[in-house]
Amino acid sequence: MRSHNARLFFALFWAFLACSGATGQQVSKPIHLIVPYAAGGPIDVTARVLAERVKESLGTVVVENRPGAGGNIGADFIAKAAPDGLTIGIAATATHAVNPWLYSRMPYNAATDFAPITQILRVPNVLVMNTETAKRLGIQNLSNFISYAKAHPGQLNYGSGGNGSAGHLAGELFKSRAGIFAVHIPYNGGNPAQLALLSEQVDFNFDNLATAAPNIRNGRLTALAVTTPQRSSLLPDVPSIAEALPGFSVDTWWGLVAPAQTPASVIQKLNQAFVQALQVPETKLRFANLMAEPVPTTPEAFGQFMRSELSKYEIVVNRSGAKVD
Repeated sequence: MRSHNARLFFALFWAFLACSGATGQQVSKPIHLIVPYAAGGPIDVTARVLAERVKESLGTVVVENRPGAGGNIGADFIAKAAPDGLTIGIAATATHAVNPWLYSRMPYNAATDFAPITQILRVPNVLVMNTETAKRLGIQNLSNFISYAKAHPGQLNYGSGGNGSAGHLAGELFKSRAGIFAVHIPYNGGNPAQLALLSEQVDFNFDNLATAAPNIRNGRLTALAVTTPQRSSLLPDVPSIAEALPGFSVDTWWGLVAPAQTPASVIQKLNQAFVQALQVPETKLRFANLMAEPVPTTPEAFGQFMRSELSKYEIVVNRSGAKVD
């Protein structure tokens, strides 16, 4: 009997240590960072880099991929999680600005179901032409391009990764602002659209800078302008479209959000940890290799930014006619 009691005592003792730690402090639960896209992409890589950087201040951060429905499945999981700071996730251009207008039915409300933490990164899109096409048409810069398009309405075409994709919507916004008409040719993904541009099946694309950069460097593509409000530090000699069309701004961005009603003190702690991580030189270098620019912000600034993006894309998506039923 005494032996049995001793074994029971030590079993309970070690169980207590496992739960409490040798100091009596409760072991903090891990934070789950939801990525609403498949593993291996730039957003997933970003999440994993940051999860490693905040370990000292926040403890273990487990990255979970929940892809599907253009990011809606993962975003919905974040929205419906407990607002305790233990589930956070990625908000992106698609999930929080485009999809609410692109999809006929949405499982979450992008405007009210999330608490912003901080914007993380933005990746400029870039207006590119096949270099041989540009030479043949006598187009050397953005001004030449707009002038040619106005003089030859409907004779230029552009490719994208599909109806409602970032490249499609950037093209529609540009056409509207520049007062030109060009034919949109949707492809089944960004890679086929780029191949069509490289083979001169289309005249221009609005491509993600990370994807277009290798062919810009090797001279197969000519970069006419970036779509961010200012020039990109990654392509300092390439003007922004906003220099010719003030106010023009389209880029691929993502940031961190928590479920709505997460306490402000928790949001502030998360913001501080991730903003610090974004400012580490090694982190900046890692993101520069993805052609991405860190954009650490306050929760309030990120919330305002997402609201403005949601309003902007309502007009752009409706004008494009793109819809996912």
